[in-house]
Amino acid sequence: MKDYDDSIAFLGHWGRFQQAVFFLLCASIVPNGFGVFFTVFLTDTPLHHCLVPEVNLSQAWRDATIPIEVVDGKQELSSCSRYRLDVVRNLSAQGLVPGRDVNLTDLEQEGCVDGWSYSKDIYQSTIVSEFDLVCSDQWKQPFTTTLLLLGVVFGSFVSGQLSDRDWKSLLLGLSLPCFAYIPLWWFIPESPRWLLSQGRLEEAEAIIRHAAKINKVEAPQVIFEDYSIYADETNTHPENHPNFFDLLSTRNIRNTTIILLTLSTGYFGLSLNTPQLHANPYISCFISAAVEVPAYISCWLAQCYLPRRVSVISFLLLEAVSLYSIQLVPQSLSYLSFALEMLGKFAVSASSTLMYAYTAELYPTVLRNTATGTCCTVSRVGSCLTPFLLKLGLYFKYLPNIILGTLAAVSAFAAFFLPESFGQPLPQTIEQMFKLKRWVTKGTHASSYVHFISILVYFINYK
Repeated sequence: MKDYDDSIAFLGHWGRFQQAVFFLLCASIVPNGFGVFFTVFLTDTPLHHCLVPEVNLSQAWRDATIPIEVVDGKQELSSCSRYRLDVVRNLSAQGLVPGRDVNLTDLEQEGCVDGWSYSKDIYQSTIVSEFDLVCSDQWKQPFTTTLLLLGVVFGSFVSGQLSDRDWKSLLLGLSLPCFAYIPLWWFIPESPRWLLSQGRLEEAEAIIRHAAKINKVEAPQVIFEDYSIYADETNTHPENHPNFFDLLSTRNIRNTTIILLTLSTGYFGLSLNTPQLHANPYISCFISAAVEVPAYISCWLAQCYLPRRVSVISFLLLEAVSLYSIQLVPQSLSYLSFALEMLGKFAVSASSTLMYAYTAELYPTVLRNTATGTCCTVSRVGSCLTPFLLKLGLYFKYLPNIILGTLAAVSAFAAFFLPESFGQPLPQTIEQMFKLKRWVTKGTHASSYVHFISILVYFINYK
């Protein structure tokens, strides 16, 4: 049976058809970033303290009702307690002055029984301020993000209760543009390689002939020689169709799953933690997003010229070192800590992109979508746990970074045991998959550019 790449070589490597499909797929994923990362703003916690109701208090006592606490070496108003209001009201009525006539540290405290007052310096409202997801209910903040990532069935019911203006409009504005992508269904063709693996020879040939017409090249009379025999066998014997259980026989699926699980945790951890890195969350989120541009350029260069394992391991180790180093930076050098975290974001963005492409390269056409989808699904477990992992910073500031750095180091170790796919043709059968070696041979980089374009299409669908 003639090799697929040789069969379609007459189309050229980067004709109008390939360009059209590539850029349509790129356009289709533009809303994907909105789908999850709007929670960075939606669930952010504004500065807050206990609400002091309008009662008969002197201005001095009203200002002193909220205790002062030291957080990370800085004095701040307590977020979850106040001095007992009935005691403060009696002292105010007696004309006593706080701090002069009364030692405030001797006063009994109580919780925020009348609710909270939230700063509106940055946000008019978030779901945290709307539903008081602070103090004893603080655990509901990460749980909210986890529910979003899990896509629970009750989402539609809950969304009806989360109705209020500054964030309702945000959700509406982010969701409606997605309908504009529905027409792409009629413009983006099915993968001919996948159609062949399913025995649908005529459909695959029709797409290739259409591509030849767009690229203004002449297609041969017979494009896929001997594929008709394969198609007949596939249609006659359904048991020849590989399935999910075939993945269990490979060690690669275990290693790639572990790596993608930790990468997903690291990527979402550094992304969702962005608002805490700068006084202005919009600036920090912009920088965090901008860092991904050079990360993807680096990924592209690595795809073209470097072996896959070397690239993935290098980026993972860079992530681990940068995250471990943050705890060594003095608090006075906050911008250095920010730079190190952005370096970690750069590394995890590049490595996660490489791993999705790497995963697609390791598996044959008949299992490629299943393998990539399985790894992607399992990796989302990491993203669901991320919001709770970030809350560990309440107990030790650097604990989330230490955990994420450790996961990156473990992933680098796991990547060492994966086979090398750099410059090799995409495997079309399970037998070809097992022929992949752990070490790359010389002269295998000639087709890396074309290889990268084909793999990027798979990445676009699953990222």
